[in-house]
Amino acid sequence: MNLLLDTHIWIWSVLEPKRLSQLVKRELTSSANQLWLSSVSIWELLLLHRKRRIELNEDVITWVGKTLGMLRLNEAPLTIEVAIETAAVKLSHGDPADRFLVASAKVFGLTLVTSDERLIRVPGIRVMANR
Repeated sequence: MNLLLDTHIWIWSVLEPKRLSQLVKRELTSSANQLWLSSVSIWELLLLHRKRRIELNEDVITWVGKTLGMLRLNEAPLTIEVAIETAAVKLSHGDPADRFLVASAKVFGLTLVTSDERLIRVPGIRVMANR
């Protein structure tokens, strides 16, 4: 399975794995799955770090690099096709990062792993709910 990690799932998998369900933990560590991270998730982490809403034990850029390798993360890039797809995304809220995550899941055929109830209910994408 090709799994696109929502930003909080990526962060929790490293900093707070107890917040992940048994299903999500199993799927994230299964060698049968490929894990994907949107570039927008890195942007979100940088904003959270700058606003001091997340604390890391090391430089944020170093932390990102380590986690990309540690979790075997593939990049889901922000392509023109993804940007265009955001116009078709119907969300009950205005978070632009969530629009890009949903559009990336659609364009690349990925299953979005999230705890966000607003994203779990989005039609037209496959979702693995962290509950």
